Amino acid sequence: MRIFIALDIPSEIRARIMEYMDRARGYAPEARWARPEGLHVTLKFVGEVSDAKVQEIRSALAGVRAQRLEVKFSGAGFFPTAKSPRVFWIGVEGGEPLSQLARVVDNITHQAGIAKEERAYSPHLTLARAGAGSGSGRQLRPLQYLLEKEEKPQFGTMTAHEFWLYRSELARGGAKYTKLERYQIAAGS
Repeated sequence: MRIFIALDIPSEIRARIMEYMDRARGYAPEARWARPEGLHVTLKFVGEVSDAKVQEIRSALAGVRAQRLEVKFSGAGFFPTAKSPRVFWIGVEGGEPLSQLARVVDNITHQAGIAKEERAYSPHLTLARAGAGSGSGRQLRPLQYLLEKEEKPQFGTMTAHEFWLYRSELARGGAKYTKLERYQIAAGS
């Protein structure tokens, strides 16, 4: 089973993001655009694991202790660079509390036998990817005009009360996501 751990996004923020994507899609129609149900703030991508390992991770995640946190969705950009874009993204700002939650999840899953993250946590929402092949970055470059033409996009702020263990099933037309388990984030300070 292919799994990951993530924050869900409230419907009102998701709707603003989808409106932005509808405008942006005209600049890069050949790009592979994310589907609305595929938008979430990933804390840890685990990948393919056995059903027994999923149960172990489920139990381990119940031990995560964190405080509610504010997450702001703002700005847009490219990975790796605007000159050779492979990914078009929206910024996710959660400061140290969001990074801390990702570290705690990484540590807990590591105790369950999952490799630790090698790169620093860089929260974002992937809106579009360039297709395969040489020169595919050209598909996303026209989005630079959108970024120059409009003010920095603001999509809203949410308070994260929970995170989820998701199952990801790859299929034609994109992955299908199923919420397997909900984990409450504590109230208070």
